[in-house]
Amino acid sequence: MGLAGRLLGMAVGAALLASTGVAAGAAQAGPAEDLATKGCTALAARVDEIAGRGPVFLRSYDSPFAPGPTSEPALSNAAFTYDNALAIMALSACGRKAQALRIGEALLDAVTLDRAGYKGRLRNTYRAGAQKQRPIPPMGWWDVTENRWLEDPYQVGTATGNVAWAGLALLTLADQTGEKRFREGAATLARWVVDNTRDPRGPGGFNGGVQGFDGQARPLTWKSTEHNTDLVALFERLGPDWSGPAGEARRFLDALWTAGGGHFPIGTAPDGVTVSTATSGLDAQLWPILLRGAPEEWRAALAYAERAHGVEGGFDFNDDRDGLWVEGTAQAALVYRAVGRPAEADRLFAELLKEISPGGLLFATRPATLTTGLAIGPESRTDDFLYFRRPHLGATGWAVLAALGWNPFTGRTLP
Repeated sequence: MGLAGRLLGMAVGAALLASTGVAAGAAQAGPAEDLATKGCTALAARVDEIAGRGPVFLRSYDSPFAPGPTSEPALSNAAFTYDNALAIMALSACGRKAQALRIGEALLDAVTLDRAGYKGRLRNTYRAGAQKQRPIPPMGWWDVTENRWLEDPYQVGTATGNVAWAGLALLTLADQTGEKRFREGAATLARWVVDNTRDPRGPGGFNGGVQGFDGQARPLTWKSTEHNTDLVALFERLGPDWSGPAGEARRFLDALWTAGGGHFPIGTAPDGVTVSTATSGLDAQLWPILLRGAPEEWRAALAYAERAHGVEGGFDFNDDRDGLWVEGTAQAALVYRAVGRPAEADRLFAELLKEISPGGLLFATRPATLTTGLAIGPESRTDDFLYFRRPHLGATGWAVLAALGWNPFTGRTLP
């Protein structure tokens, strides 16, 4: 980073200290305050480095060696919807409304019109940078070897959980600005979910979404505990008119809790009925605890996560415990704060501070590669969904939310 970049970072940092209520002299008071200041500074700077004031999406991954795109074409300029939704919430929690709005405007534009003519359908991934085309194009890249434009079937697909997180981000902006259009955008997303992913089989709830290229997309018929948790939060925040879908998603969680006997299985098999025990997901254990009105007994899932996912310094994505997942460790820190265990949260914040990259974003993992036990899509022949030690927008967003005590499901700071 050059002198101009360092001066910008100092200026943004000073503004953030004031806007988040962290006094300059208190910035060293503890790991949470330190992490919040550094994370807010990095996120705001990422928006501000994109010229102008118009809509933007942020790149999800940097090169592991320096700020900038990765070498993999599919990731080099990829702006994952989920990561950008987290960035909106984190920037809102930081008090950086102008930067949050620039991402939110792009997200709302994407909700309003998709290139295939759908209203309310979001793609899993868009192209990072200023958004000047309409409809906003999903992620793709020019392959010099094949001499043609390529896209990825997951990136142009639509995962139910990503839609829910985008809706929660728009509701956050509705609360921040008082503008009805953001709430209307969230409701449009919720309608797409109900119309396209509702599945009454077995425990009910909502399935995984759709995956594949335009004209060839097929439904993902498995159901996810994590996705249905997201939907409970989205539907409940949309109000009484959405009590029916909210109840369906909540009954799915209740059924999975009963099946797990003290923890949450990750979801169902593709038949939509059989509870999957093939692997364990950390987010499936932690996120339900953050829901408004979550039963006290669900806190047992945190104890399960400590046993099944705990690794040195934090938590792993799944139960093979092959390394620290930074994003999930931040999620655990927020849950520790939510259940009144601040000492454990501070211990994790100290570990997260070790994972800040030279460009300011937190690394996605501590080891070079981290397994999840999951496949990217129906065409996968192995569990090929992996995380790598690269600076990651999503990990940074979760770290900021945890450090500031902001619950993304309620859009409020923790009591």
